[in-house]
Amino acid sequence: MKQVYNPYLPLWEYVPDGEPHVFGDRIYIYGSHDAFGGKKFCPNDYVCWSAPVTDLKDWRYEGVIYRKTQDPRMADGRHELWAPDVVQGRDGRFYLYYCPDDKIRSIGVAVCDTPAGHYEFYGLVKDAEGGVLGERRSDTIAFDPGVFIDDDGEIYLYSGNGPRTEKEIGREPKASVVMTLCDDMLTIKTEPEKLLPLLGESKGTGFEGHEFFEASSIRKIRGRYYLIYSSITNHELCYAVSGRPDGGFRYGGVVVSNCDLFPGKEGRPLNCFGNNHGGLEYINGKYYIFYHRETNRSICSRQGGAEEVKILPDGSIPQVELTSCGLNGGPLRAKGRFSAGIACNLYGKVTPTYSHPMAMMRRHPYITQDGPDWSPESGGEPPRSYIANGKDGLVAGFKYFDLTEAKQIAVRVRGIARGTLYVRTDPESGNLAEISVNPSRRWKVYKAALAPCTGTQALYFCYKGKGKIDFMDFCFR
Repeated sequence: MKQVYNPYLPLWEYVPDGEPHVFGDRIYIYGSHDAFGGKKFCPNDYVCWSAPVTDLKDWRYEGVIYRKTQDPRMADGRHELWAPDVVQGRDGRFYLYYCPDDKIRSIGVAVCDTPAGHYEFYGLVKDAEGGVLGERRSDTIAFDPGVFIDDDGEIYLYSGNGPRTEKEIGREPKASVVMTLCDDMLTIKTEPEKLLPLLGESKGTGFEGHEFFEASSIRKIRGRYYLIYSSITNHELCYAVSGRPDGGFRYGGVVVSNCDLFPGKEGRPLNCFGNNHGGLEYINGKYYIFYHRETNRSICSRQGGAEEVKILPDGSIPQVELTSCGLNGGPLRAKGRFSAGIACNLYGKVTPTYSHPMAMMRRHPYITQDGPDWSPESGGEPPRSYIANGKDGLVAGFKYFDLTEAKQIAVRVRGIARGTLYVRTDPESGNLAEISVNPSRRWKVYKAALAPCTGTQALYFCYKGKGKIDFMDFCFR
């Protein structure tokens, strides 16, 4: 039986900033494109993935849809393509909006006749006099465009970013803004107006502690307008709600945190974290939030995840936890082999920190892969994902499994470790199995019987012992 995990794309794929859109009978993911081992954000060209709305387990690689060198401003190949968004215009064509890296702060537009075909450069967002948005003297920085066409045909363009710390306030002209566009999808019809409050201007607004940072993503749901955005905490996607698309937004709450922190509840991060970006979409009768996580002790090798969300009758969205089974429609069936790279929680004795080599050093476990950056065009076998640098106190969590049929578990590990892997449904207690491991330079399989366990359960692998362990995968029998 086919299943789908988080990350929902293959583990060799690094598509963060995912904007989900249903066009026809398929869901399409538009995002930026990181590289494994990359030293900067989004160095690769835009690719697209899609799946039938009736089967979110069947993702298809659509290939490269837009190359950064197609933009005349980027013909030398020295720039990156940051987070995009796509909308179907009133003429039936599909328009891709994007900002290059922070050296080019204006919004480019590409166009295509199909959702996942080859987009062609169309132009830059400008005013009626030809002034380029983001380059005019009065402009705030154009960043992370989001685009939306309302039921009445009005075209709204959202953009902007803000400071994350007090020291950054006032350094650059930043704001969260909204404007409208003419039918040509390029020309500004109404000038940018401030939308969400930034750090330093939020007192009394309800946004305190969750001020706008970046990543505007807009949807209309049941007559309300929901703006998903990344807050100053960096790791969380929040939402704001209004009865109109161009103002009046009030703070709603956190939808998802990529380190599983819940505001107002005690606890510590359950993953090393970094920025977050994504969108909300209605797919075959359910709502899902798309987000991304950091890997490889880096903020530049990010992968997309998704979780089902509930929108309550009062319009509120309760925060969802991270899982390994996001789009699966229920818990994973404990049968067959699973990569350790689908861990939704990963930490050790030291409290998880910012996902960067200087912050993490060699103190934390992390997800990595056994080969260079790869794509279907590369040829050969794709690399395999695994957990590295597991030390005494390692916890690798996988939520959720139906363990009813599982009788035995096998793990594939390597390293200079000598100790025990405890398999549990709770990270602190309740052993289902105890697996002794010994030093081995090569990947080695260890097996153990599983104690009887029924129903939907979280699954945790907890290492106690000496040395370091790398964890490739586990298998149920």
